[in-house]
Amino acid sequence: MKASTPKRLLCLSNGHGEDAIAVSILKALQKLPNAPDLYALPLVGEGKAYQGSSISIIGSTRAMPSGGFVYMDGRQLMRDVKGGLVQLTLAQLHTVRQWAKQGGAILAVGDIVPLLFAWWSGAPYGFVGTAKSDYYLRDEQGWLLRSSWAEQLERWSGSVYLPWERWLMQHPRCKAVFPRDTITAKGLSRWKIPVADLGNPMMDGLEPTQLLTLKGSQEKEHRPLTLVLLPGSRSPEVYRNWERILKAIRSIQHQQPHRSLRLLGAIAPSVEINLFCEALQREGWRVETQSFQSGDDVAEDSRELATDVYLTQSITTQSITKPQVTHTCTLTSSAFGDCLHAADVAIATTGTATEQFVGLGKPAIILPGNGPQFTSAFAEAQTRLLGISVVVADPPEEAGQILTQLLNNSDQLNHMYHNGLRRMGSPGAGDRIARHLVRALGWA
Repeated sequence: MKASTPKRLLCLSNGHGEDAIAVSILKALQKLPNAPDLYALPLVGEGKAYQGSSISIIGSTRAMPSGGFVYMDGRQLMRDVKGGLVQLTLAQLHTVRQWAKQGGAILAVGDIVPLLFAWWSGAPYGFVGTAKSDYYLRDEQGWLLRSSWAEQLERWSGSVYLPWERWLMQHPRCKAVFPRDTITAKGLSRWKIPVADLGNPMMDGLEPTQLLTLKGSQEKEHRPLTLVLLPGSRSPEVYRNWERILKAIRSIQHQQPHRSLRLLGAIAPSVEINLFCEALQREGWRVETQSFQSGDDVAEDSRELATDVYLTQSITTQSITKPQVTHTCTLTSSAFGDCLHAADVAIATTGTATEQFVGLGKPAIILPGNGPQFTSAFAEAQTRLLGISVVVADPPEEAGQILTQLLNNSDQLNHMYHNGLRRMGSPGAGDRIARHLVRALGWA
């Protein structure tokens, strides 16, 4: 009689956002009866999202110079190779194979890289596809116009997932595949792939924490126009992003001279918040209040949200008011979900946070820059992924006119609302994926 597979699960992820998505699923697994023993191997970076989550990290980890964006620039790949990428990859492949020999299963979160690692291990595995969506190729009305050879190849293959990726998903050891949206799940269902359309874990953990104190009137007729500013989290690019965001804000002030603005800067704790303050002060803003709060004093639930903003030990909140005008700005590293829910529109230069904001049914104005992440190519791809819910302002001085047109078009805002909900799905995907996974692995 064949022995049953031990209830041990190793999670492989390849990026900061992927780590956070993986944690949301693993936390849901921890709450299930007879939960498996959980381990993680972050293939990119040091896996800070796993820290403090009672999830053991095994094997070698290392932060690479590119921050995981090697696919955007060949020069980034060469920097990573010089930084030890080849040696790290070989060590991680060995770790995965040795771990699988002891029994258990693997959950790959991200793209083909962790999926390949999972297949290489020899263990049964599941796959959460966070990086690819058929929305890059088509929408509910049909195929989008393509340009590059890679995009033409994907369209020829009939899916954003190419034949070799689908082969990995069709392998007998692949027990479950969780695409990021319904349109992709339907596309993959044409092949013998164990697809489960259970939603996108990126929308989990965004509930307001009440850590954010909003400045200005809360009465509907007097409420300021509230904008969330999403500059990203990767230094030094994030500081260049902030300068472009401030240009966009100036154009909005010019287009809306009689309307007060409430700006909510959702600042990742991995970057220096004082540099954002200094940039505002150069624009004529002044610091009104400043407070610091230790991460140990924050409720555990607030640190469990599915973004790395909540995963540091230092949480800072600063309020800034521009002299002689009614505009206010609050910079916070502790209340990401609060910022998203409170805002009417996002001014964004980032990937995951923009998708999460759009998933709440709200519009985002995105500002492409020089990268390495948020380039014009990245912004163009984001417009395909998120459809009408994002509008490109390039240069950023166009943001004021774009926002004014949006506010004057209630039909467009309504279409954006329904589009965002459809493309990103409803909260609770982490729990749904966890329950399906244990059944697919025969652990339920």
